[in-house]
Amino acid sequence: MIKNYSDALFEEMKLLAKFPTLSQLKGIKIHQDADSNIIKAAQSLFDKGLISQHDGGYLTDSGIEIADHLQCIIATLS
Repeated sequence: MIKNYSDALFEEMKLLAKFPTLSQLKGIKIHQDADSNIIKAAQSLFDKGLISQHDGGYLTDSGIEIADHLQCIIATLS
């Protein structure tokens, strides 16, 4: 069975991959003039409880776990 994944999902993954995972003291700020797809991705990650602010912020505990898994997938496929 072939699944069709939305572009929004990939935007979320790309944004999540940009967050630093080695320190909870570093985060990302999404500016209001950023591409609308990035703004939507940040809002979605916030709604899912993976980041601390709708415009970036820091990874939550769940966000760190998911971002670590994502990094493993990216490393394996690269």
